[in-house]
Amino acid sequence: MILASALLGLTGCAGSGPYPANGVVPVTGFPVTDNRTPYSQCLAELAAIPASNLPVFAVGEVADRTGQYQAAETNTLSTVVSQGVAEMVMSALFKSGKVHLVERYDLRVPLAEAKMAQQGLTAPRPIGGVRASDFTVVGALTELNYNIVSDGARLAVGGIGIGGRTVVINVAMDLRVIDNRSFAVRYVTSLQKQILGYEVEANVFRFFGTQLVEFDAGRIQNEPIQLGVRSVAEMAVYQILTDFLGLPSTEGCRPRRLGIESRAADTTTTQTRKEGNAG
Repeated sequence: MILASALLGLTGCAGSGPYPANGVVPVTGFPVTDNRTPYSQCLAELAAIPASNLPVFAVGEVADRTGQYQAAETNTLSTVVSQGVAEMVMSALFKSGKVHLVERYDLRVPLAEAKMAQQGLTAPRPIGGVRASDFTVVGALTELNYNIVSDGARLAVGGIGIGGRTVVINVAMDLRVIDNRSFAVRYVTSLQKQILGYEVEANVFRFFGTQLVEFDAGRIQNEPIQLGVRSVAEMAVYQILTDFLGLPSTEGCRPRRLGIESRAADTTTTQTRKEGNAG
């Protein structure tokens, strides 16, 4: 009864309830920052190199081909990885400062402008020819592999427990550079990045009389999947600019090798020896 009276009293104040007449001050949280990855510095190093006669690049579709979906809160399926990978590739090319970018991905605005000019709906102005592009970058996100490896452990003594686990997944991207004069595929890059997540938890269970009281605390910290996707996009663009266009690269900006080739070679050698011994 007392609680109901208090609620009625709150809702009766100037028709705004417990809130100030001018509204509440929204929580602003963290400040806006630039969207950088560990590989953005590599593109910045290229941007600092003096150059002229820059090639003209366009970016086409970089689609999500992973086929991975997850259940959303609205009982619908949503994609797991970003659908804006083409925009990430454009941003990476722009960060490099070593190409001229022309729009080919969304032609609605230039086509609308041309149509309005033909119909006399816009004021006349000098219009030069549309700049031709030398190369187009297209491709796809091709892999999203869950739980490549996971580790964990938990210990509980006398109702007090602590545990932790780690999980590794990966994303992969394949991009190709098309020569717009001959439509030949001039360069292909295929890169992957592994993404790490970890969880630490602590639990306390105690009986007070006939009541069981449970206290849980923990921390989950995951490298964002979309940050991993952007990292792969930036490294792929860096590879296109250095390996394909011939710009100088630095050791710290080259993709690391996972070492699968050596293990595959060892396996092949072992298998060959077994077959030789059997013969």
